[in-house]
Amino acid sequence: MSLWDKLRGELIDIIEWTEPNDSQILCYRFPRYNNEIKYGAQLTVREGQAAAFVNEGQLADVYPPGRYKLETQNMPILSTIKGWKYGFESPFKAEVYFVSTKQYTDLKWGTQNPFMLRDPEFGPVRIRAFGSYAMRVADPGTFLKELVATDPSFESYEISNQLRNIIVSRFVDAAGQSKIPVLEMAGNYEKLGDVLLERIATSVASMGLAITQFYVENISLPPEVEQALDARTKMGVLGNLDQYTKFQTAEAIRDAAKNPGGMAGAGVGIGAGVAMGQSMAGAMRESAAAAPAAPAAPAAGAGGPPPMPAGPPPLPTANIFLGIDGVQSGPFDLATVLKKIKDGAVKPNALVWKAGMANWSAANTVDELKGQFPS
Repeated sequence: MSLWDKLRGELIDIIEWTEPNDSQILCYRFPRYNNEIKYGAQLTVREGQAAAFVNEGQLADVYPPGRYKLETQNMPILSTIKGWKYGFESPFKAEVYFVSTKQYTDLKWGTQNPFMLRDPEFGPVRIRAFGSYAMRVADPGTFLKELVATDPSFESYEISNQLRNIIVSRFVDAAGQSKIPVLEMAGNYEKLGDVLLERIATSVASMGLAITQFYVENISLPPEVEQALDARTKMGVLGNLDQYTKFQTAEAIRDAAKNPGGMAGAGVGIGAGVAMGQSMAGAMRESAAAAPAAPAAPAAGAGGPPPMPAGPPPLPTANIFLGIDGVQSGPFDLATVLKKIKDGAVKPNALVWKAGMANWSAANTVDELKGQFPS
């Protein structure tokens, strides 16, 4: 240390600390040459601060906000340690630590990895959570002894990881014991925050700290589970699937009418498939009605063919169309459809259409397929 610094330390008799703007310093050791403090020195402690005197590693007096003249009557603990019964005149050695007691807000916490819990609706699920909190130094003496020790400048980042670990551990316990369904947690953030604030307070009090505010901002599921929930929500919004299919059919026919050249492409969809199927069935009925009557068959045993059956010729066996997840396939014969039902490829709510039906219908409502699905 230079001669000027030594002289400056001898001349200064005001002990104070002005905290820099946007500072995250929780504790600052006041620098003095050889730690010497003059008799009658002026100590200024501002709001949001506390000053602590440490003598030979032992915590002595702690001062709240105010202005003090360092004399025997204002330093009872240090006077006892030093043995100053009748006052003192010479400089004395002591370390002065200024502790910031203001609130530090918008501190973040969050789970690094998903944790497991058992949901009453979905079963075992993995969830993540994050939020924010505010904290301050509640007991400067305990804070100095437990965390600062001899650190000349103790900042908030030095304790942030430890606080985050405490918060996450308590959050996992609270979420698991609350038995709140995942889908209802969004309405219980405040309740979880209050429970956690109480549990965390006990853990951090031993370090001289206090959590003044605590917020749960988000609880989320893994992306693949969220996608499944979105699909489930979409089905709930659609409501009556039969009405939705009719609406889609009408929309496809309208779009095809606006663009005649795109009719072939529209035929891939279910709506065009329904329209084309109905047109084919109508054409077959008209052909049958316009066909000339069959000639009279010779009597049995006359050596000719057997008599023709009355009415139009029977439809081919492969006349069943399926609509699964919005995609049309077919036609299939009845045996093929029954095999698909047995294999689980066709569900009871799959859409089915065959010649003669006015609209697509659920598979479990079609006469030929009723009773084929497992209960």
